[in-house]
Amino acid sequence: MLGSVRRRLGAWIGGSWFGGGFEAGQGNRRLKSFQATRAHLNTLIAAAGPDITARARYLVRNNGYAANAIESWAGNVVGAGIKPSSLIGDPKQKAAVQKLWLAWTDDSDAEGLTDFYGQQRRAAREVFIAGEVFFRFRPRRPEDGLAVPLQLQMLPSEMLPLNRNEDLPGGNVIRQGIEFDAIGRRVAYWFLRRHPGDLTDPGMAGELTRVPAEDIIHVIDPVDAGQLRGVSRFAPAIVKLFLLDQYDDAELDRKKVAAMYALFVTTPSPGEPFDIAEDNGSGDRLMDVQPGQVVMLEPGEQIQTSAPADVGGSYEAFQYRTLLQISAALGVPYAYLSNDMLKANYSNSRLALLEFRRRIEAWQHAVMVHQLCRAVWQRWMDMAVMSSALVIPGYEKSRAIAQACSWLPPKWDWVDPMKDARAEIEQIDAGLKSRTQALAERGFDAEQVDAEIAADKAREKSLGLVFGSPPPMPATQGENQAALG
Repeated sequence: MLGSVRRRLGAWIGGSWFGGGFEAGQGNRRLKSFQATRAHLNTLIAAAGPDITARARYLVRNNGYAANAIESWAGNVVGAGIKPSSLIGDPKQKAAVQKLWLAWTDDSDAEGLTDFYGQQRRAAREVFIAGEVFFRFRPRRPEDGLAVPLQLQMLPSEMLPLNRNEDLPGGNVIRQGIEFDAIGRRVAYWFLRRHPGDLTDPGMAGELTRVPAEDIIHVIDPVDAGQLRGVSRFAPAIVKLFLLDQYDDAELDRKKVAAMYALFVTTPSPGEPFDIAEDNGSGDRLMDVQPGQVVMLEPGEQIQTSAPADVGGSYEAFQYRTLLQISAALGVPYAYLSNDMLKANYSNSRLALLEFRRRIEAWQHAVMVHQLCRAVWQRWMDMAVMSSALVIPGYEKSRAIAQACSWLPPKWDWVDPMKDARAEIEQIDAGLKSRTQALAERGFDAEQVDAEIAADKAREKSLGLVFGSPPPMPATQGENQAALG
């Protein structure tokens, strides 16, 4: 008996007895079936990653909640774009850099479908769906007519095979399609030449090509130490989304079938057709019912109305709780997932937005800016100088200084912008924050905004235009004496 109790409450470790401890580590009745794997995340992704990604893509294409969640995520992470503000000290040089960058953003997509900020949005979507996305730098010829001879080619996760593992001569090793050198640095990526699921591409299936690591941007939000490849953010929500979708479809189909029947006629002699019934050609006896119609029945026949069972009062509550679990799993507020604003008020909406935006800001700076934007800006600056599209004296010696840049995410729109604007003005007046900081939080460059304001005022003055409240006129000497007297 005592031994049984000890087995439930503790364990022998290194010759010593440790009783009690963590209940989560015990093997009692409630946790006997809870056998979690000790495999590393890389092993789990290699085994289940392709299926998880395929199911996530299926849900985004076919499930309204999943589609709404991904659009909400991409819209909040990127919006109109996470835009750069060069930190070059020379105003004229900075203006030239910003102008050239703006011209190049329209040329950045190697597919020609969108601009650089559209590629940011697509990257945010892909990382949410597949856990990762790749961009390849594609240098172009001067005669291609681009503002800067450089473009970005987006490659989905499926283009880098997870099952590519190999020891190479010289000490390099390929793990899940990524080639590492002897000290663990990424030196190359082994991509498929065509998407394995695209049957419209006439290229050879399974053919690989080695791309140097300096030409690849791997955008990934790692969750475990040592993680090589991404995992979909849909992973903890896929089962509930799929089963909830099936449940909704079953309820809808049940109600549709039930609504097709209005009345049922029972007769003691089913083999004898009654006069008011008509054969529709399939052997079924049907009767059309008209408004105000009086039907004479045969002796013994009865009419019963169709009374389909309702979904019940628990249907909406069940839906709500399930969607809350899905919302928590995806990290997207319930209202953003479901578009249900009935349960939202100003206070709880603001609290949900604050928490959601903290997560968004962390993801913007740790993933989107650090991995994608900075790498693109540095390669773009190098190509712009090499192609003479930009002339920056001493660029090679002061490359890090010339490439210094701050990235401005899109501004947040609040539920009550008047209150927030007043609070921000009071913070600036009290010296708790600067105009530069306030403008940066709104996604604008302070120097550019000040230059535009100065240009607007100069133009208004030259045209004799006056907007807003006029400044107070200085009082005359007589008015001052009257006020004092």
